[in-house]
Amino acid sequence: MKNIIAFAGSNSKNSINKQLATYAANLVSNVEVIVLDLNDFELPLYGIDYEVEHGIPDNAHKFLDLIKSTDGIVLSLAEHNGAYATVFKNIFDWMSRIDGKLWSGKPMLLMATSPGGRGGATVLEIAKGRFSYMGGNIVADFSLPFFMDNFSDDKIVNQDLNEELIGKTTLLSKAL
Repeated sequence: MKNIIAFAGSNSKNSINKQLATYAANLVSNVEVIVLDLNDFELPLYGIDYEVEHGIPDNAHKFLDLIKSTDGIVLSLAEHNGAYATVFKNIFDWMSRIDGKLWSGKPMLLMATSPGGRGGATVLEIAKGRFSYMGGNIVADFSLPFFMDNFSDDKIVNQDLNEELIGKTTLLSKAL
């Protein structure tokens, strides 16, 4: 059986992006889902001086090893001030120091959500533009606007948006 990892580009204990990533990953058929939490991979703020003095921290290697060992990725990015959340950018930077093609060509469903009407669309566009240069194989993307209105009881309650996401998870399933 194939396995996929799901995680949010957030360290919020109640991350709406983690809720979305978990839900979406569980829609993918015939896979084992491993949900990761960035809080379990604490890292110092990336800086070249730190890297020269101390090397690359074990948690960066551990996270990258999980990416390399999986068959697919479901990632939902939090948007802070129109860009990646600091915690995601930091782990992304550390992993890129190990392997510039860190996504390793793994099929990826890339998502974002937010409480607002754009649903993290800005960070989603940034990631779509950047990840392809770093070994990203984005087979589908999805933005969920107005999270509090459209997600309840651990699922998307807006039928049209839910059907759209099911279609996206089907594309990921076929790419695995």
